[in-house]
Amino acid sequence: MKVFISGGCKNGKSYYAQRLAKEQQKKDLYYVATMRPGDEEDIERIQRHIREREGWGFTTVEQYEDVDQMLQGCDPQGSFLLDSVTALLANEMFKGEEVNDAAGDKICWDLLKVMEEIEDIVIVSDYIYSDSIVYDPLTEQYRRELAQIDKAAAAGCDVVLEVVYSNVIVHKGGELFETNHWRSLSRKTYVCP
Repeated sequence: MKVFISGGCKNGKSYYAQRLAKEQQKKDLYYVATMRPGDEEDIERIQRHIREREGWGFTTVEQYEDVDQMLQGCDPQGSFLLDSVTALLANEMFKGEEVNDAAGDKICWDLLKVMEEIEDIVIVSDYIYSDSIVYDPLTEQYRRELAQIDKAAAAGCDVVLEVVYSNVIVHKGGELFETNHWRSLSRKTYVCP
């Protein structure tokens, strides 16, 4: 099953995604970590995520860019958790001195390629492009490209969820969500028609 999860920052998406990935595990369990730590806050966040998945059986695959390479050394029959598209885009877009204007397109193609090769993946992203504030051109470009990637990933997934303060809203694949008993993993679930 392919699941896309979005929502606001620090809303419980990663923990929920871990539970979903574990729930659908048939073989190996992989955590594809995309956050390249840039400061103390990033390091603390990474450490918190590591503590949260201790004892769950995840093998961590650090893939800061070139997500199409994440399967090297992994069993494609495993269950994958990619956390997060947001960090992956930042890494690809701001690799060197120049801004990579093709980062969004590259990630779309790479991610869709990976999704064709595996059955079970949970993809996490941040919903940071919905407010009405107009930002500087570079931030606006980043937000547009993230929205483009999220749209492509959601289209390729069986289930699309939004996590809002640990509540889950099902936007796509409600019947699959119900069938797999994932509803019990959240406090409250809302299924959109």
